[in-house]
Amino acid sequence: MPSLKNKVIWITGASSGIGEALAYALSEEGARLVLSSRRVDALERVKGSCKRPEMVAVLPLDLEKTDNKGLMAEAAVQFFGHIDILINNGGVSQRSLARDTLLEVDQRIMRINYFGTIAITKAILPHMIARKSGHIVVVSSLVGKFGTPSRSAYSASKHALHGFFDALRAEEYENNLKVTMVCPGFVKTDVTFNALTATGEKLNKMGDAHSKSMEPAVCARKIVKAIERQKQEVYIGGKEVFGVYVKRFFPRLFSKFIRKAKVT
Repeated sequence: MPSLKNKVIWITGASSGIGEALAYALSEEGARLVLSSRRVDALERVKGSCKRPEMVAVLPLDLEKTDNKGLMAEAAVQFFGHIDILINNGGVSQRSLARDTLLEVDQRIMRINYFGTIAITKAILPHMIARKSGHIVVVSSLVGKFGTPSRSAYSASKHALHGFFDALRAEEYENNLKVTMVCPGFVKTDVTFNALTATGEKLNKMGDAHSKSMEPAVCARKIVKAIERQKQEVYIGGKEVFGVYVKRFFPRLFSKFIRKAKVT
């Protein structure tokens, strides 16, 4: 199993939640890190809390702005000379019914979760191809495998990522590019608190399912193992993981269940 020691890993959405936990876990492994998000003060806090802060660089980044991603990729490479692994973790969730959600909100979720992610990937891809080495990790979601109420646009953005990165994995196999799709279920982060409502405001409250769920550090350790093993796809969570298999083999049963499931 390949070691992550001294690997250069660029993490988006690194200022909180799963991204923050990944920074700590990977620093423990001896990796060199480039941490990105919009909040510079939070990134500096995470850097200072890492086991090896001298091996951590901070690169502010807004996923919603796709026109500067080439420059961002160049800046990320400059810190340590190259990038071995890109972890696309940044994104925004949703809590609103499809019928109530403004189209502008659907579009914003897609800009951040889908277009922002593939813009970063396309920007760093030539670097990885030139080196004939690279690993793209995408933190998707279990709702990237099935849809649930109140997450129509969020689920659509995650489904789109699976289509794009499955294709990319096949296209760049000869260039030794690895792709790992990570599908967490409920993790105790601020994802619900920061989720967009029908009109685009933050929900500003924690969902019951998330408040009683897996700790980010536990999720991060599972992701690190999946990266080390170069898995193509991994599902992380509690009983909600079974939804992937129920939908696959018993779609009518899944449809009946998901209508009544408590997913907030």
